[in-house]
Amino acid sequence: MTTLTHHAGSLTQTIRFVRRGDIVSLSNVPPTRTLLEVLREDLGHTGTKEGCGEGDCGACTVVLGEAQADGGMTYRAVNSCIRLAHSVDGLALWTVEDLAKDPLLKPALKPTEPQACESFGLHPAQEALVQCHGSQCGFCTPGFVMSLFGMYQQHVVAGVPITRELVQRDLSGNLCRCTGYRPIFDAAQQMEKLPAVQVDEPALRAQLARIRPEPQAQGNYLQPTTLAALLQARSEHPAAQLVAGCTDVGLWINKLHKDFEQIIDVTRAAELRVVSQQPGRLRIGAAVPLEDAFSALCQHWPELKNFAERFAGLPVRNAGTLGGNVANGSPIGDGMPLLIALGAQLVLASVRGECSMPVEDFYTGYRKNLLAADEVLAFIDVPLPPVPTHQEANWLRAYKISKRYDDDISAVCLVIHLQIADGRVQQVSMGAGGVAATPVRARQTEAVLRGQPWQLATVQAAMAALRAEFEPISDMRASAAYRREVLGNLLQRFWLETQGQQQINLAHIDVGTFEPVKVLP
Repeated sequence: MTTLTHHAGSLTQTIRFVRRGDIVSLSNVPPTRTLLEVLREDLGHTGTKEGCGEGDCGACTVVLGEAQADGGMTYRAVNSCIRLAHSVDGLALWTVEDLAKDPLLKPALKPTEPQACESFGLHPAQEALVQCHGSQCGFCTPGFVMSLFGMYQQHVVAGVPITRELVQRDLSGNLCRCTGYRPIFDAAQQMEKLPAVQVDEPALRAQLARIRPEPQAQGNYLQPTTLAALLQARSEHPAAQLVAGCTDVGLWINKLHKDFEQIIDVTRAAELRVVSQQPGRLRIGAAVPLEDAFSALCQHWPELKNFAERFAGLPVRNAGTLGGNVANGSPIGDGMPLLIALGAQLVLASVRGECSMPVEDFYTGYRKNLLAADEVLAFIDVPLPPVPTHQEANWLRAYKISKRYDDDISAVCLVIHLQIADGRVQQVSMGAGGVAATPVRARQTEAVLRGQPWQLATVQAAMAALRAEFEPISDMRASAAYRREVLGNLLQRFWLETQGQQQINLAHIDVGTFEPVKVLP
């Protein structure tokens, strides 16, 4: 067992996690210390790099493993620069320095093969990069290796073919400043051709069972495991900072140098980690990772797939939560315009009971909302799509405009949900981001559309209304004039798509048409 003691406040809990087949125990780690700081500064393992410190570049990527109730394991690539160290308590951790040294990573044998040597050289994620010349200056390489390791565990082990499209999706959170993406893409597809390696999951689960976190009512980093315990902790500690993935709070710590005496982490509350289908609605727990939340939404609205994948890079989607996105309430957050357009309701909970409200009514000002000091956002209820008749058409489109196509924050986000019957607009709801101090619903534009024939003249009138409805600001991402113009243009794009035009945006570029470079024997 590896043990390290920090000299800090006496209320800090001990962090225990599995690494390289060993249990690492860290004492008195401050609540706002990041996992990257612990790795590099406390443990002296500097293979994991610090690039942006914002979760944007992926140089700090590590993989976390968590035991599931059904006996399986999940593996998620996350950004260690904005991941609080205490959040990995009770999990398994892999960094770039561990893949060739972890005794729990072993050659995978077929039933007919004799027992092989327990050791191996480089992991396929590393060996593939070597064979495909996927490293240039090398600074980003540790992060790419770990994202590839995450892909390997999620897809190769499960027998899922690694397509070019899948590579682009899963590596969207890793940036190469040398722009050497093609050999890295080649390496991702080369992994499945190399001798297989697998995690000894029974041994890993046994170790994780030994360090299962104990419920704690006191301390400066609380991780309640039930909703009741979470509400009680919130009632007793109303001044504590809530975190639900920490992809934004991590920036406050790194960039604004904020310090919090006490943190309540909602992501261990079992009831909030579940997506359930209920009569007429999809209930998404506030602690469900963004990747899982969007996966559930896309099962009912397949047209959201591109929007979901552009929401953020995969490491951010693996760590962040839809509940955290909503509660944070950034006017350029992409989750709220979508939920507004879908007619979602928020369920707020406290020891006093529960209440619900539409998403658009939750916000009172810039990053301000109706959440009381003793409340938490518990669930997001999304109405299921209606079953259209032969006379009806239901359209849902979500548009994200950003300077960089992948892994970037929106300058403008517009989501349109439209129902047409007998050639007229029967129902319409529109959510917008980046155009006001809060995420907003375009009520005036909806009124212009509702009941009108779905034709070009109606759309042009709605475009003018939409451009006039909000007063956006000019900032580093876009000018106010640009935002107004783009709002109308997006509504025009929506009109064109309802008329059958598809090849009008980057979403329809097929990365599979680019042939990989052949690897020489």
